[in-house]
Amino acid sequence: MNDDNMKRGDARSFSPVDPEATWLSDLKRKRMAGPSFSTKQGSWQGASTCAVHAGTTDDPRTGAVGTPIYQTSTFLLNEDQYDSIHDGYPRDRFIYTRYGNPSQWAVQEKLAALEGAESAIVFSSGMAAITTAVLTFMDKGAHVVASNELYGGTYNLFNQELPTFGMSASLVDPRDFEAIEAAIQPHTQILYFEAITNPLLTVVDIPRIVEIARRHKLRVIIDATFATPIGMKCLDLGVDVVVHSASKYLNGHSDLIAGVALGPRKLIDQIWPRMLSYGGSLDPHACFLLERGLKTLAIRMRAHQESAHALAQHLEAHGQVERVFYPLLPSHPDHEVAARLLSNATGNVTFVVKGGDEAALALLNALQLPKQATSLGGVESLVSLPFNSSQAGFTQKQRIDMGILPGTVRLSVGIEDAADLIADFDQALAMIANTKESKNA
Repeated sequence: MNDDNMKRGDARSFSPVDPEATWLSDLKRKRMAGPSFSTKQGSWQGASTCAVHAGTTDDPRTGAVGTPIYQTSTFLLNEDQYDSIHDGYPRDRFIYTRYGNPSQWAVQEKLAALEGAESAIVFSSGMAAITTAVLTFMDKGAHVVASNELYGGTYNLFNQELPTFGMSASLVDPRDFEAIEAAIQPHTQILYFEAITNPLLTVVDIPRIVEIARRHKLRVIIDATFATPIGMKCLDLGVDVVVHSASKYLNGHSDLIAGVALGPRKLIDQIWPRMLSYGGSLDPHACFLLERGLKTLAIRMRAHQESAHALAQHLEAHGQVERVFYPLLPSHPDHEVAARLLSNATGNVTFVVKGGDEAALALLNALQLPKQATSLGGVESLVSLPFNSSQAGFTQKQRIDMGILPGTVRLSVGIEDAADLIADFDQALAMIANTKESKNA
């Protein structure tokens, strides 16, 4: 890519379109990976190398190391752009930032490389990515079978929004494969599950889900936010499209709202026009923040897991804790599935403190390091209670039926040293134990 090409907005030198093709239906036309203009292509073995170098573009004009922020709404048009519109490949040219922007292309290429995907689209939020991907593959009257352990926004999409479009959803236990298959109807088009669920950290056996989908000729969409590409390569397991809330681990710094959908070029090309219609594109400055955050993804995930695993083991042995949910613990119901599918078990730990929700509230107020806040995946530890945050809309009986017992605490372990987190939880648990003894005296 030379400076003249960048000045004209001309993408011919890095076009992923077969130059011999004359029309969209031409059998010679190929869908190559991308869109992309990076000069840093490579088949790197290491995740950290990929996170640092894939997609990131050195500026040809100034020599700046790293992708500039292309803060523009529109681009100069020339014959090549007009041809792309006429011949059906405008996604591969810079025309208007909602259609595509160099900042978007750079971070999309990095995300695709990390996920092992041919193509990716970034969105203005995780819910924008989920909604757009789901509706792309559902016709009027269509049905989706999904997990009954869903992120609240996705639950609302399936139960409140889909019916207004003449669509429907059935929510089932992600571990009950007979129930999943029984829920499939003649008009089912999608199986939708989360790789690791919130807050109980159920690890879904994705190969089993894919096998069911293939027999019934259904699409599989997986939300892999908790797993990340470092923990699980869902596309390698046969999944059609992967979505993430990039606000969480992918960005990793609690300062960005974004989402992404990834998969084969032919499927992401179908999602792209829906993104244009719904308007959920990611602005260039947010792309810069996400690209910067992604460069440390692999080393951050190692730190998250190291501290989370040590803290989970410590809490499981603590007298004030009834139960701990963490996939690397042998006590977790999905320990075998996690050992088989996960190369990183994430930084989330859920546990049940003795004394119910009152004790859990006291614990949060006694902690010094974790911050009381929603979300997860940041460098700082975040702690919240499902009963008054993520699952506040359910009755206590409904939460108990889900397995969310009184006293349940959801902890997103940051990259702090495990010893410091353990010491903080020890003092906080001791404080609530002493308070309980004082009340009983």
